[in-house]
Amino acid sequence: MTYLSLLKSDSAQKQHMDAGTSGERQNPPYNVAFGILSALAILMIVAGHLGYDIFTVGGLFPYYSFHVPLFMFISGYFYRDAEEGNPLAYLKKKAKRLLLPYFFWNVVYGLLAAALRAFGGFSMGEAVSLKTLFFTPFLNGYQFILNYAAWFVPVLFIVEVMNLCMRLLLGRLHINSEWLILAGTLAVGMLVVWFAIEGRVWGWYKTPGRILFLYPCFQMGQFYKKKLERRDTLGNVPYFAVVLAVQVLLHLCCNGLAYSSVWCTGFANGPVIPYVTVVSGIAFWLRVSKILAPFCGERRSDEAMVQADAVRWNCLASVQAVEKGLNGPAAAQNPVGGGLLYLGKNTYAVMMHHVMAFMLVKMVLAGIAAHTGYLADFDFVRFYADIDYYYLVKGSEAFQMVYLAAGVGLPLLVQRGLDVLLPAAGRVFPFRGAGA
Repeated sequence: MTYLSLLKSDSAQKQHMDAGTSGERQNPPYNVAFGILSALAILMIVAGHLGYDIFTVGGLFPYYSFHVPLFMFISGYFYRDAEEGNPLAYLKKKAKRLLLPYFFWNVVYGLLAAALRAFGGFSMGEAVSLKTLFFTPFLNGYQFILNYAAWFVPVLFIVEVMNLCMRLLLGRLHINSEWLILAGTLAVGMLVVWFAIEGRVWGWYKTPGRILFLYPCFQMGQFYKKKLERRDTLGNVPYFAVVLAVQVLLHLCCNGLAYSSVWCTGFANGPVIPYVTVVSGIAFWLRVSKILAPFCGERRSDEAMVQADAVRWNCLASVQAVEKGLNGPAAAQNPVGGGLLYLGKNTYAVMMHHVMAFMLVKMVLAGIAAHTGYLADFDFVRFYADIDYYYLVKGSEAFQMVYLAAGVGLPLLVQRGLDVLLPAAGRVFPFRGAGA
């Protein structure tokens, strides 16, 4: 999601651009527009967990109507048919990039949650066991609470495996059609929504439910890449006019657009509307990302200019330069653009750690409330029991920006530290395969 990449340093894009590559295969140029889209997506995830509507465009695009499917869309976009030539290597690399860091941090947060229960008076999280370490993550991902936002990672891995197996099978049957794949997966996803509305998706059924609901969103990424991207040339004014008109109409005609992807609940408008809001939300923010791309170091290639493709972009900097934080001359002169791309390449870290970053802010506030005469209305009962309790100093909604900054900034600092320390440790204590 190296979510975005979602996952080396933790970002969606790079893991999909790199995954399954062989020694002679070259990675495509870094896609700046999708890097920005990944950054915007993770900002919406963090803000959504706060209930902070700063990126909803005045409430027009509720986060929970599309933001988790947006990550699936990005992941699907970077899947390459060449992976089917060596499926075992692809699955191995996906497990390494997605599951290995997830299980490492799951152990860390399991031990941390246990310590907070034993010595800090907190009541959140389950006991550490083989089940909560390795099985519960595939059921719901809420086993230790402090890292609950990372429930998406095991789901993404399963979707990646399902996608590969499906495409291998359809390839052997010579019916590997993107139209067929999208239509079939959408039909299954809508059936899940229909069952959820009827109350049939409960208990353990929620595990396959969330996977099958999000599966079509992964295929939308491939469909856009192969069928729509080259036709995505409509001017910005008519493009946004159509998207905004559709979204306004949805608000007027529907009973609320938000729903829960992880719990498969909240579907108030039948099985079709959730996917309509997915498409409209992705369409809006994808075009915003493409508009921002030239300001973050991206330039159009000569070939694109000859083809008059007004929205397909090529980045001049190599993937290796981006990984080192050298986002090209334009980005180097634009720290905002460079920072946005760095966030887009490290969404995995933010996904994994931002809830803990929120908790650190609350711990500071709790300390002030406990040892000074300030913040007398701080609710200690909720603080110790409810991960979704966010104290706002003087009730100011603006204080949510402090949580948002911590939720993004602290995980990036952790990742930056790992980027520096791990290669250094590999040089001091070399071992076979270090840095692979």
